[in-house]
Amino acid sequence: MTTNYEPTIGLEIHAELKTKTKMFCCSKNDADATDPNVNICPVCMAHPGTLPVINGEAVRLVLRVGLALGADLADYTEFDRKNYFYPDLPKGYQLSQYEYPLVSGGVLNDVAITRVHLEEDTASSMHAEGVGTTIDYNRAGVPLMELVTEPVIKSSKQAGDFARELQLLLRTLGASDANMEKGQMRVEANVSIAPKATPSSAKESPFGTKVEIKNLNSFRAMERAVEYEIKRQEAVLEKGEPVVQETRGWDEGKQATFPQRVKEGDADYRYFPDPDLPSLKLSEVAELSKESLRVNMPELPWERRDRYLALGVKGDDAQLYVQEPILGGFFEEVIALARADKERVVVASNYIANDLVKLIRDVEERDTGYQSKIGISAQNFIKIIDMVAGKKISSRTAKDLLVETTKSGRDPEEVAKSGNLYQVSAGVDFEAVVTDVISENSAVVDDFKAGKAAALEHLVGQCMKALKGAGNPVVLRELIRKKIA
Repeated sequence: MTTNYEPTIGLEIHAELKTKTKMFCCSKNDADATDPNVNICPVCMAHPGTLPVINGEAVRLVLRVGLALGADLADYTEFDRKNYFYPDLPKGYQLSQYEYPLVSGGVLNDVAITRVHLEEDTASSMHAEGVGTTIDYNRAGVPLMELVTEPVIKSSKQAGDFARELQLLLRTLGASDANMEKGQMRVEANVSIAPKATPSSAKESPFGTKVEIKNLNSFRAMERAVEYEIKRQEAVLEKGEPVVQETRGWDEGKQATFPQRVKEGDADYRYFPDPDLPSLKLSEVAELSKESLRVNMPELPWERRDRYLALGVKGDDAQLYVQEPILGGFFEEVIALARADKERVVVASNYIANDLVKLIRDVEERDTGYQSKIGISAQNFIKIIDMVAGKKISSRTAKDLLVETTKSGRDPEEVAKSGNLYQVSAGVDFEAVVTDVISENSAVVDDFKAGKAAALEHLVGQCMKALKGAGNPVVLRELIRKKIA
């Protein structure tokens, strides 16, 4: 579908940080708490006379994220009061950062980043019919990282890819579990459209009127909401009407955005430096220096992905190992046992990504991720791979052996030996099977003589079936050709 408009998308992403306590007090930071209002104290409830204290671990985690993004880390920073009134905000203001964020710039997944800063989360509002709205303050004051991108994203897919990569980075760094279902990571999309640039419009603003979309609780919801909003704004402009700058929600049931309120500007929040918190000169804090932040920095997702690709692993498989820690850890063990031999690693990856993943899903009876224990050790798995690479067993036999070994935990070499599963390349019995198959499939033999290549594979398959998978298909093909000729 062609269009005369070009979309511009910017993302604002909040992630709850994985610290033991809240941002400005000693109350427990527990995303799994089920009882309401148990992790609270006078500080996070804004009782008179209380004073906040900065959580140093939260500062360190955000700076580590900035380091991974290749961004500029602040030397000077301070916290500001963002003033607005809502029941989930006990103070009547939110402690955030405005003029001096911890992190500026940086790039992730080819998307430029404006800033990353720290603030405190709000309480949780729960709406129930017949009950009204209740507030759970367990979340109030939890350390919250906010990342803002430049308005450079051009499609819903690019937006989704960026958000997924950020989630992966946060988990890799141990900064956040970033579970969207639990609200540990929340994505808001700013969407605008404008007529496509022409030579005559080069001096005009490339941006249209920005609309912010909230209530996006999954990556797919975000992508659908952005797609819908682009089409909605196009329809508004085509009618000759202006797009209203506002905040809109996403209705999953209707698959549509809906208006919530007119969008506030920065001036509406009346930011000013918080008088109860000290400003920070980060260069004076040894544990927050770049050198200290780099200590124990893990291999980053894109670095790990590139390493897998360099070994010859398929792109989708490399992404799978980066995204799924249990599978990725298993693959790392296999790589070590294979001594990073590319041929063995590629064969191993194919069996993990196709056969082992299917076995795990079948055991769980549904695709719930890879949280169950992998039923085979890396040592036994690499034995199967070596048997395949050494042409001791066929690919079909390897699949069956993987199933059996995963279920029983037995040594695959013992299973292959006791079950006579090793490939046979010669011998009286071997040739006798080939002769019998040819005589029993005269019509297929005629098809092969007529030039049908698939006929040969059918004959090979019949031989393999008779040999219970123990035949060497390469040798079988040659022997069948010689006997038919």
